[in-house]
Amino acid sequence: MDPLFDVSREIVLVTGASQGLGRQFARVLAERGAGIVLAARQIDKLKSLEQEIKDKGGRAVAVPLDVTDLASMATAIDRGEAALGPVTVLINNAGIAVEKLAVEQSEADWDAVIGANLKGAYFLATEVARRMIARQQGGNIVNIASVLGDSVMKFLSPYAVSKAGIIQATKALALELASARIRVNALAPGYIDTDINHAFWSTPGGEKLIKGIPQRRVGHESDLDGAILLLASNASRYMTGSVVTVDGGFLLA
Repeated sequence: MDPLFDVSREIVLVTGASQGLGRQFARVLAERGAGIVLAARQIDKLKSLEQEIKDKGGRAVAVPLDVTDLASMATAIDRGEAALGPVTVLINNAGIAVEKLAVEQSEADWDAVIGANLKGAYFLATEVARRMIARQQGGNIVNIASVLGDSVMKFLSPYAVSKAGIIQATKALALELASARIRVNALAPGYIDTDINHAFWSTPGGEKLIKGIPQRRVGHESDLDGAILLLASNASRYMTGSVVTVDGGFLLA
């Protein structure tokens, strides 16, 4: 392992770690020696991933966390830190989408998406940052944004709004926290094949979307490994307020 990308001394809190990108981030970082606090609502899936990581010689602990429940944040972090030590890196990944036309989105739909993707991520970042400041340890926050923070598609307006907000939150927090040696960056994935959307890519709609990506393929979860290692490690030590886009050229089109 290149020492520049070494994460073996990091304690990483990954939200939304029970599936999809969060699960991949947790696996990649654990394989490279980081201690992983696995956080999500689906504790059974987290326990399975915790055991998988431990079976491979890694360090992990599963903690229940609903990012829409601000009161649960401190408890989840406390449990993770009691098991593994102070969190040094936050991967703010948890999020949802409600696919409807804007005129069909209800207030409850809006509140659910904004609550999880933007409000929850923002307040978890500030909760972790307060602890980093109190310890004078510095730290690293990685917010998972999306290409839809810069672009738009039909049926996903609250999601696009939430991800645009995450990009601005990343920049605002980066500016305020730099003096405390806390970096805040964002990773903006394009379309990635996950368990949740896998069947879609073989439908006419999915095939049409793929044709609009310059690389003519949907991304694999592993296509984000390099970017997450960059942002979670000291290799990104002079980066803050940055948005790293990994999208096969989607935004170019």
